[in-house]
Amino acid sequence: MTKRIEGKRAVVTGGAGGIGRAIAARFAAEGASVIAADLSQDAQVPDGVTYCQVDVTRDAAVRAVMARAEEILGGLDVLVTCAGIEIEKTIEETSEEEWDRVMNVNLKGTFLACKHAVPLMRAAGGGSIVTFGSYDGFIADPNLAAYCASKGGVHALTRAMACDYGPEGIRCNAICPGYIETPMLQSFFGHAGDIDKLQDEVRRVHPVRRWGQPEDVANLALWLASDEAGYASGQLWVLDGGLSAQVQQMRL
Repeated sequence: MTKRIEGKRAVVTGGAGGIGRAIAARFAAEGASVIAADLSQDAQVPDGVTYCQVDVTRDAAVRAVMARAEEILGGLDVLVTCAGIEIEKTIEETSEEEWDRVMNVNLKGTFLACKHAVPLMRAAGGGSIVTFGSYDGFIADPNLAAYCASKGGVHALTRAMACDYGPEGIRCNAICPGYIETPMLQSFFGHAGDIDKLQDEVRRVHPVRRWGQPEDVANLALWLASDEAGYASGQLWVLDGGLSAQVQQMRL
């Protein structure tokens, strides 16, 4: 069977855990050469994936990852920017330092990775950038003010890049997940008094009656990275099990 991204060269930031790890594994399985870049010094990555440590908030560190991609992969065709954090607070509760941290990782980190990936993609004759927004960039969950703001910024940045670089064959799209089974979601559940009740409620509010798995997101990322998505650019792809398609329902 033909592998869907055979021969493509990819960097996945936040590639050592959760969604990023699933994407790195899927890309490798589908024939890509993959670098997973993450903050941890000793992260374990899937078989066939090369690991690079990076702090996405630092320009020099991000440039070093792209130089590594040029050195060991010979260039770059696909960038996926998965690195992200959240703080569960209102703006009154959020300190200036916390605000800056969320913006630096989620928005600045996306900016830096894309900035330094574009020249490599230009040299390759084009490429695909997949950023990570959120359904929280369209509608808001309570107590996630900085996170929502950062993801709205990623949405706007992605569209701007699609306009700027489309003529050079560089497509830019954002995946906007809802509830996905990740350490971030487990942390959210862990703050609940009755975890079982909260998990049941989260399932109930989704029309598909479940939250997502990292593999669900990897499926969409794979398509966006592939030549099958050659006409897809500048779009915000919501992947939330139908959650944002409905009006809030009362339990009678």
